Amino acid sequence: MIPVFIGYDGRETVAYNVLAHSILARASEPVTIAPLMLSQLHGVFKRERHPLQSTDFSFSRFLTPYLSGFTGWSVFMDCDMLVLEDIAKMWALRDDRYAVMVIKHDHVPKEERKFLNEPQTKYQKKNWSSVMLFNNARCKALTPEYVNTATGLELHQFKWLGDDGLIGALPKRWNHLVAYDEPRADAALVHYTLGGPYFDDFRGCEYSKEWFAERDAMLHAGVKAR
Repeated sequence: MIPVFIGYDGRETVAYNVLAHSILARASEPVTIAPLMLSQLHGVFKRERHPLQSTDFSFSRFLTPYLSGFTGWSVFMDCDMLVLEDIAKMWALRDDRYAVMVIKHDHVPKEERKFLNEPQTKYQKKNWSSVMLFNNARCKALTPEYVNTATGLELHQFKWLGDDGLIGALPKRWNHLVAYDEPRADAALVHYTLGGPYFDDFRGCEYSKEWFAERDAMLHAGVKAR
């Protein structure tokens, strides 16, 4: 069983559902998918929203190991994504030498604002935390108390590990940054980090056709033509 946690923001409900469909439609192994909805975390996540926080799950993502009982491995990903390959292929890359595995982008955004006029923050390890494979037993520092009180940089720059050597690298094709990375035909997961095609301002972005095709497949009911 592959446990997947997806960041949830009510302004991007359609993004969450299309992403979940894209994972399930291609998975060759059983998958469980859980949305990190703040309405379901009110007894655990008590952090007030920060002015620089662009989504509801900016910090709640780090509760993934706790919600997994600090056992096994778990996947976290932002909701503004589309999976184009079997997630079991990424799952097979987990390596017990590491506490967490990410795509190590060297991403320095130029714009000051992104979707819905939200602030675009700039910091080292930007977007590393947007896709994470957690080795949960080695992430016990991420208690609810710590996640509720640590600074944003302490969380997103993985300072809670105390050693960057515990951060493993995943192939960049598992977090292709739309509008930043050079286009590639072999992207396994695309990330609409600036804004997804479900927003009018980004309707024609790279991989928008694939997103709309996935949405239509998700909405289809009846017998599909062979």
